[in-house]
Amino acid sequence: MDKLVSLCKRHGFIFQSSEIYGGTGSVWDYGPLGVELKRNIKDHWWRVMVQSRDDIEGLDAAILMHPRVWEASGHVAGFTDPLVDCKTCKGRFRADKLEDARCPQKPSKRPGEWEACALTPPRQFNLMFKTFMGPLEESASVVYLRPETAQGIYVNFLNVQQSTRQKIPFGIAQIGKAFRNEITPGNFIFRTREFEQMEMQFFVEPGTDMAWFETWKAERMAWHLSLGLDPDRLQYHQHTNEELAHYARAAYDVQFDFGGSLGFQEIEGVHNRGDFDLTRHQEYSGKKLEYFDQPNNRRYVPCVVETSVGADRVTLAVLVNSYREEIVEGETEGRTVLGLHPALAPIKAGVFPLVKKDGMPEFATKLAADLRSRIPVFYDESGSIGRRYRRQDEVGTPFCITVDGQTAVDQTVTIRERDSLRQERISAASVSEYIVTRIDR
Repeated sequence: MDKLVSLCKRHGFIFQSSEIYGGTGSVWDYGPLGVELKRNIKDHWWRVMVQSRDDIEGLDAAILMHPRVWEASGHVAGFTDPLVDCKTCKGRFRADKLEDARCPQKPSKRPGEWEACALTPPRQFNLMFKTFMGPLEESASVVYLRPETAQGIYVNFLNVQQSTRQKIPFGIAQIGKAFRNEITPGNFIFRTREFEQMEMQFFVEPGTDMAWFETWKAERMAWHLSLGLDPDRLQYHQHTNEELAHYARAAYDVQFDFGGSLGFQEIEGVHNRGDFDLTRHQEYSGKKLEYFDQPNNRRYVPCVVETSVGADRVTLAVLVNSYREEIVEGETEGRTVLGLHPALAPIKAGVFPLVKKDGMPEFATKLAADLRSRIPVFYDESGSIGRRYRRQDEVGTPFCITVDGQTAVDQTVTIRERDSLRQERISAASVSEYIVTRIDR
């Protein structure tokens, strides 16, 4: 993880937020390459979940919502973690996760195991960020930064259903920011206080919910495999009765093996939430949230099957999965590679003139400009050609194109593949089509 964090900063994937001021705890900024990688992941999710289907609609609900939303959802009363403080080191820890924590003054011990530890009794700590709407900071002005995007979907259920004339079963999807005042965030971008979710709530007829739950469980695992994640590093985790939320009928996590001390961790949850959410909002708002089944002339509150994936966690999983160090035959130096799926790679092609003379930079510059109309391209003419290849390997660029002396003779270039290191000579005019046809394979 340390090597990956270093690579991410060095090449502009991810920076610590407000770094020049000493940084902000567990808040991260996505740099030029990171924002492209994360956007590619989100775009892929949106295409699969919304654009390629006729039974899922998109939504972008506001971050700030009526405070009663969070009372109805149970977040005001129940969205808490048990917190303990240490009077000695001033550290704060989750009381239910002490076995995973380390004492700041004695890292070989867990909090409470060292004789100098002085832990307070546990107290409940609400994870929602609280702020005020309007000029006065008073209880009547309290609003919350949403801790999840799902509630914006539930309160818009009828708005979307009636405006699109969708019939059940159908889903509503959105991508958006959420905020949780985590007690013990960490592990790079795995657990942060500000994060992005990709959620879809699928509304179904009561009695069909378990069948749809099984369908979406399989669909979501297939999506993670389509990102190029290693099948051996993915698994399901079924929630036990103790882990299940009180309203949930079934729940599975899709887990990825991050290696090291993290191991298998959740990157997506698939939940059968029953009719809890719509029923609660119906009760608290006083507005009917029923679906009218016209052919059967009956009304009912739909059940919900939820798929909720963390965009930041999936981004980290993709980075961990793709990072490798290799020894290249015939070379004294090895290479570091991000073996990103070509469709996810922030840069699709690097374009290099072999030397800075004989018209090569001019030809390469024009070729790069032509390619940019279809794919993201990086132009580089500094350093040896081998070093330029290595720089692109480190950021996951799947193809490198070299303009050399032969180019002026027959208008051909050399194209090199990142993973196989195979090189072939092709017409400069066919480079764009060559790359585009291979990106989505």
